[in-house]
This record gives sequence, structure tokens and C-alpha cells, in this order.
Amino acid sequence: MAHRLANPNSTPPPRSEPGQPLASPFGKIEGLERDDFSEAAYEIFFSACRSSPGFGARSVITYYTNFEEGGDGPGSPMKPPGVGMAVTSRVKRALGLKMAKKPPSRRSSSCGSNPLSPNAGSPRLGSTVPGRLRRPMTSAEIMRQQMRVTEQSDNRLRKTLMRTLVGQMGRRAETIILPLELLRHLKPSEFIDANEYHQWQKRQLKILEVGLLLLPSIPLDKSDKNAAKLTEIIQASELKSVDTGKNSETMRALCSSVVSLAWRTPVDGGSTDVCHWADGYPLNLEIYIALIQSIFDLKDETLVLDEVDELLELMKKTWSTLAINRSMHNLCFTWVLFDRYVATAQVEPDLLNAALTMLNEVSIDAKKVDREANYVRMLGCVLSAMKKWCDKRLMDYHANFDRSNLSLMENILPLVFSATKILEEDVPCYVTSSDQDTSAEAEEDDDSNGNKVDHYIRSSSRNAFTKMLEDQNINMNVKTGRQDMSEVLIKVARETEELASKEKDIFSPGLKKWHPIAAGVSAVTLHNCYGTLLKQYLTGTTSLMHETILVLQRAGKLEKALVQMMVEDSAECEDGGKSIVREMVPYEVDTIILKLLKQWIKERLNNGKDDLHRAKETETWNPMSKSEPYANSAAEIIRFAKETIESFFEIPVNVSENLVYELTDGLEHLLGDYITFAASCGSKQSYLPTLPPLTRCSQDSKFFKLWRKAACSSIGFEESSSSDHQHDEGNHPRPSTSRGTQRLYIRLNTLHYLLKHLHSLDKTLSLSPKVTPPKTRLGNRRHLGTSYFDHSRSAIKAASQHVAEVAAYRLIFLDSKSVFYTSLYIPDVPNSRIRPALRILKQNMTLLCAIVSDRVQAPALKEVMKASFEAYLMVLLAGGSSRMFSRADHCMIDEDFDCMKRVFCTCGEGLLGEEEVAREAETAEGVVALMGQSTEQLVEDFSIVACEASGMGMGMGVVGVGMGMGKKLPMPPTTGRWNRSDPNTILRTFSELVF
Repeated sequence: MAHRLANPNSTPPPRSEPGQPLASPFGKIEGLERDDFSEAAYEIFFSACRSSPGFGARSVITYYTNFEEGGDGPGSPMKPPGVGMAVTSRVKRALGLKMAKKPPSRRSSSCGSNPLSPNAGSPRLGSTVPGRLRRPMTSAEIMRQQMRVTEQSDNRLRKTLMRTLVGQMGRRAETIILPLELLRHLKPSEFIDANEYHQWQKRQLKILEVGLLLLPSIPLDKSDKNAAKLTEIIQASELKSVDTGKNSETMRALCSSVVSLAWRTPVDGGSTDVCHWADGYPLNLEIYIALIQSIFDLKDETLVLDEVDELLELMKKTWSTLAINRSMHNLCFTWVLFDRYVATAQVEPDLLNAALTMLNEVSIDAKKVDREANYVRMLGCVLSAMKKWCDKRLMDYHANFDRSNLSLMENILPLVFSATKILEEDVPCYVTSSDQDTSAEAEEDDDSNGNKVDHYIRSSSRNAFTKMLEDQNINMNVKTGRQDMSEVLIKVARETEELASKEKDIFSPGLKKWHPIAAGVSAVTLHNCYGTLLKQYLTGTTSLMHETILVLQRAGKLEKALVQMMVEDSAECEDGGKSIVREMVPYEVDTIILKLLKQWIKERLNNGKDDLHRAKETETWNPMSKSEPYANSAAEIIRFAKETIESFFEIPVNVSENLVYELTDGLEHLLGDYITFAASCGSKQSYLPTLPPLTRCSQDSKFFKLWRKAACSSIGFEESSSSDHQHDEGNHPRPSTSRGTQRLYIRLNTLHYLLKHLHSLDKTLSLSPKVTPPKTRLGNRRHLGTSYFDHSRSAIKAASQHVAEVAAYRLIFLDSKSVFYTSLYIPDVPNSRIRPALRILKQNMTLLCAIVSDRVQAPALKEVMKASFEAYLMVLLAGGSSRMFSRADHCMIDEDFDCMKRVFCTCGEGLLGEEEVAREAETAEGVVALMGQSTEQLVEDFSIVACEASGMGMGMGVVGVGMGMGKKLPMPPTTGRWNRSDPNTILRTFSELVF
């Protein structure tokens, strides 16, 4: 029964249909078809067997031949014991062919069916059935039936032989030029019509042309006149029939030419009593093969007739005419068995086994030293054709075999090995010719069977993989949707794994007889095939997509399965499978995924840089809304960070913590850039007024005289290039916070917004199950309690403090300048107390708390408090010539400062505690206290701190010491850090007090 494909959904491979045998291994002989060879074969066969019972003789006549050979091989002709055919076939037993399922009686035929045949007087073989008009068929009748010769053609042949052999009954068959005799004795009237006769005549002339002119056994001289005449007659016959009458000049010329050519003497001095018209190579083989093909039952073309022994014995009589010997017969018989196996759709494995058995006989014949040149040529042609067909099947055994017909594959393998061995050892120049036909064999380093199987495994695996691609309609050279290609590659990977499993379960056990790691070779081949496809898919892939990861993950799963299959198969190998492992080029899925992930991170961060740049270009530091009092750019940067992290974890792959840090480091870089942008609002120094010179420290001033009296002589004066700061003379200043200061508050809110959302981002990263912790502590950058955004947190805190400081100094020294620094205590303390300024300060702090987020209010107010305290000290110490203070003002100044402290303690709902206010006010209170000290005390304090600051000694507070040493104290520098221990602060206190 016909074998089934392993995959029921796949398309069956094309193969020979019944009645379509293989092409002739000897090439096409132009002008002759199979039917022509078959008719010629029957004519020669009948002529050679004419003296045998059933062919016209009434008794067994001695068979004259000088070409007899004996033999007892499985396909050798042999005579049965006694007259008639053997009941059982020795040939079929030797070849392992089954007997026909019918009674052992002889084939029968109706009596009197052919009145012209001499069967009535011929002996019968076998027994007849009494009471019935049926009789056993003669050998002639069987052959005529098997070769599909019509009764009319058979009668014409018999008549011709009777006419030819009149008076020459002992004439040998090989001396008869049968086509010529048929042309001489048969007339057009013996055919149905002129056309039938013309076609028959052309066939006979074509046989003569091929046998005598085109493919003669004896080389033909180009100047041979007989050959030229015969060619002329044959060409003329194409248009109309040749006149074959007795008085025809054409017929006489034809007979003369044919006889002269057929009876030429062989160059090698061979026999001269044999005519050579049908023994040219390969005409003789085509005729003989057509004759042997008659041994198959017409009703069952896979079945050899039980009468094959006697038929082969009779066919032996044609050897002298066709120049066939035992070796040629064995080779032809081998080809016929193999050809019939192929022509009948490979449904009968016995025919293949029989061909293998006959091939063993051929291998013996091929070693003989007396081989003819034609036999060597024939050997190469036949075995090459057999090998080519077997190679084609084996190089795609996945499509041609499955579990149900695996035994056929196991039979084909030894057949092709045997044929290859004969070709390589006994056919000269075969390697060169085979290299031209099959380039794959040239790749093999040696010719062992293992290497041939290796080639079959690799080829079939590649073909099976290619078939999969064709089924999926894959063409990597045609642009296809990325998602569609990804789905296809995932499906191909799954089917490749199934194909590998099929190889391991079905084919590898049998192939292991010939190859130790058959499954491993298939695994490597499939791995490389899919690897090539994967490489083409990844070519040009610069961005990471969801489907790309799925393809790579499926490829990784396939690779693990194939590697496991290879390892298991090579466990018993001598080198442990190292040689085959070296052929496997890893997919490096993890490396590719990591590379794509890094590329994705890089591209994402580059997009973030572009977004940040646009945001910075358009940012005005206005709040998004009342409920969202922060900059729109911050919302965009946080939204980008969230989307990036979410998209990162949507990628269907686990990631290492180091890769997470690579992402967060990039995000921190963007955040750091934005934080720097938000903190780029100048500095507090830009809002501090220029300190006026110590105008009351002239040579004639009372302060200078007192200082000289204190023995601190010749002290230089601080010079200032700045002019007096003009104060606002307005009586009704506007108590408002400028828009610029409010935008600084928005910056503060923006920084707080970033800080608040960093916690959410950090939580998302920390709790993700896709983050794979490092295997060692050394590789862990993240410690317990730390954040992925520690640097950003620190930067935000520093930036917030800076922005709050700048906002506070802008509020006090710019927005409140008119009511504070430029008007407080002008012209004197009693007439310009601090209460109006504190009312404006309260209003400004209320607005601050309304704008600034709750969590940022306290540090912002603290910076306002610091700025207010510094502004108050600058009023006292660097107020310029428009202010004058006396020791009597100390109580009012101290009272005003207490009022300022209470303002900060009561602002908001305890945003600033009394202790915190007191701690920040300590420095200012110390300076205020200086204004209440006596002149002598100030001079003593100044002497001490000035000497300490200048390095002239820690104990030079006693008046006259410095003077006695003759040293001059330098003018203390203005640091701006007001403190009662600062020489410049004490000096300015002297400067501002009126004594």
C-alpha cells in the first residue's frame, strides 16, 4: 500500500505515477519510443526462440548458438527440470519475491483461438481441465500477451520467419537481419491501410538506421557508400513508403547496403559469422530491457510472473543477437526491478529488496577483469541513475518517508551505498562526473557511508525547513509587516521544534546504524537554518518592539530544545559531540535582547532630552492651575519618566537590576538637567544692596579720635566704589509681592512636585517582579533603604533651598525695599519704627503660604526670616548717611526686633517654632546688643577681635599695648557676615552710633 506523509496537513511530494517509469539511464534515442523497443524485442525474441516448443516447432529443436553462458545467480536464466514451466520459481525465491495468489495450474487459453498458430500440434505444458475448451498457454502466447503484441502482428512475424527459413531451418538467429527480412516479405496488403504500413516500415528502417548508422557496434567509416545509400533511402521513406517489391531497385539497394553494413568484420578481430544490426550500444540494452519488462503481470504490475524462470531461459536465446552477456543481463535485470518499483509508486518493497539482491551480483560482475568497455559504460549509467533517484529521495526523506514506510528508507540506504561503492571503485572517472552532477558530494572530506548519511540528514533537514517557509509563504527579500513576520517566525520556531522531535523519534534510530549522532546533525542543521532566518529578521532592527522580544524568546526556547537533543544524542560519541557542537553558532538571544534593551533605553532617553529641551524653551514658570501650582514642564518630565518606566516593564522579559540602574541613571541625568534649569534663578547676592562707606570714620570724627586714644593708630579706611543708595521718600509704599518672586514660588512648587513623584517612581521600580537581583553582593548597587533616585533627591533639596533663599532675598531686598531697607529708621528710630514694614511682611508671607505648597512653606518662610534678619542688620550697620543711631535708640531697636521675631513665630499654624526663630535670631540679637554697649566696651571688644583676626596676639585688648609695640592694625574687611565677634561689625557699630 502507498505510504502516507507524516504531516497530514502538508502537500504530498511529487512522485512517479503508476505507468511512468524512470527515464532511460542511457539517454534518449531519437526516433524510437518504448513501444518501438518492445515490438523489436518481441520480434527478436520470437525469432531466437522459433525452434522452442510453442513458437512453431513440434518438438524441441537443438538450439544453435556460440554465445552460451551458464550461471546460477538469483536472476540467471535456467532450464526447468523437464519440459514445461516450473510450478515454483527459483528466481523469485532467490529474490524474495512473493508467488502469485492463484492455483498452481498453468495459464490457460481458449482452444482454436489462433488458427494460424501451430499450437494444435505443439506439446502442452501443464495439465488441462477435462470437459472444458481451455488449455494451458504456451510460452509464445504468454510472451505475446505480456508484450501486448496483436494477433495480426504475431501472424505477420510468423509468416516472415517461415518464408525466410524455407530450407534453412538450422540457420542461427544471430545471422538473420530481421527488419530487412520483414521489409522483404511483408506487403502493404497485409496491413489495415497504407498509413499503418508506412508507420511500420519507418519503424523497421529506424531500427536499421540506429543499429547500423547511428549506434553501430562496429565503428563506421564516414566514406562508406553503403551507409550513404542507406541514409538516402531512409530519408526518402519519411515522405512515402519504400517500394519493397521484388523488382524494386530501391529494395535491391536497401538489401545490398544493409547486408554489407551488418556483415562487416569487427576491428578487434571478433567472430565473423554474426551479423551486427542490433548489438550496438545502447540500442541492444534498450531492446533487452523492454524484453525483461515482460516478466511482470499485466493485472498487477508489481507482481513477477511465476513463469519467470522459463521466460528468462528463453530470453537468453536473444543474447547472441543483442551481444548481451551474463553481466549485462544481471545489470539490466537490476534496473528493470528498480524501475518497476519506482514506476508503481513505490508500493511494493519486495521489488526494491530484489533490486538490492541483484545489485550484489552486479558488484561481483563489476570486479571481473574481462569487462567490456560497453559494460563499464552501462554500469556507470545504470548505477548513476539509481543513485540519483535514491539521493533525491534521501535528501528529502522528511517529505518522502514517515513511520509507516520507514523500512523502505532503511532499504534504500544500503542500495545507494552499494551502488556508490561500485561506482567509486569500479567505474573509472566516476568521481569527476559525479562532482559535476552533485556539488554537495564535493564538500565531503571522505566517502564513508557515515558522511553520506550526514549529507542526507543535512540536506533533508534543510529541505524540510525550506518547505516550512514555503508553506508560510515567507520571503525575507519582500517587505512584510513587522508584526506579521514576527508571528510567522514564532510559528516557524514551533514547527522547527516539532520537526526536530520527528527526526529524533522516527528517523534517527534507523540512521544511527550509519551515523553515530544522526539526531545531533539534524539539530545543528535546523538550528543554523532558523539562525539564518532570525539573522535576516534582525537585520536593520534598531529599536526594540514587543513582537521582537517574543521572537527572540521563542528562538531561545528552540535553541535550548535543539541543544538538549544534540547533547543527548552525542552522549555516547567518542569526543562527546564536541565536533558537532562547534558547528552550532549560538543565537545569543540574551545578548541581543540586552543590546536591544540598551538601545531602547538610549533612544527613549534621547527622546526625553528633546522633550526637555522643548519644555525649557517654552517654560514661563506659571502654574498650570490653582489645584496644580507647578510648572507644566515638570508635569511633562514626570509623565515622560512614568511612561518610560511603564513601557520598560511592559517589555516581556526579565531585566537585571544593573539594567534598571542604567535606565534610572539616564532618567536622573534628565531630572538633574531639569533641576538645574529650575534652580537657575540667580543668587541672593544679586539682590543685596551695595554697602555704603564708613562715612563717619574720617580723620576728625569722634570715633577716630577714640580709636587713636585706644592705641589703634593709623588704621586704613575701607573704600567703596559704590555710590549712596537712594531711599524711597514715598510715604505710602505698595505692599505687594512681585510677579518675579511669585514665579520663584512656582519653581519651589515644581521642585516639590518632582520630589513627591520620585517616591512613586521609586516604588514602581522597587516592587516590579521583573527585576532580577544580582547573583553576588558585589554586583548590587542598591543597598537596603536606598532609592534609585538618591542623587535627584539630594539635588532637589539643594535646589529648593537655593530657590527659597533667592525668593526670600528678592522678597525682602527688592519687593519690600521701599518699606524696609530704604525707609526703616530714616531719619531716626523714634519717627520710623518697624511696624509698617512688619505689616507688609505679614501680607507677603500670607501670599507666600497661599502660593507655595504646604510641605515647602516652612523652609520658604525660614529663608524669608533669614533674609529679614540680614536686612535688619544691614539697616543698622550699613544704612548709610541718611540714618543716625544713638545709644538711646537701643531699647526701641531691641523692641522692634522682638516684634519681628513674633511675626515669624505667629505666621501660619506653627510653621516656624519659637526655638527655631530664637536660634536664627541669636546672631542679630548679639549685634543689636552692641548698640547698647558703652564706648569703652566697644573699643575694648574691637581691639581684642581685631588683634585676633590680624594675628597680632590674643591678649592685646589692653589699651596701649599695641601702641607700645609700634604696630598698626589693618582695616578689618567687610565680609557681610554680621556678628558681634566680627571686627567689621563692631567697627560699623561705631560708625552708625552718634556719640
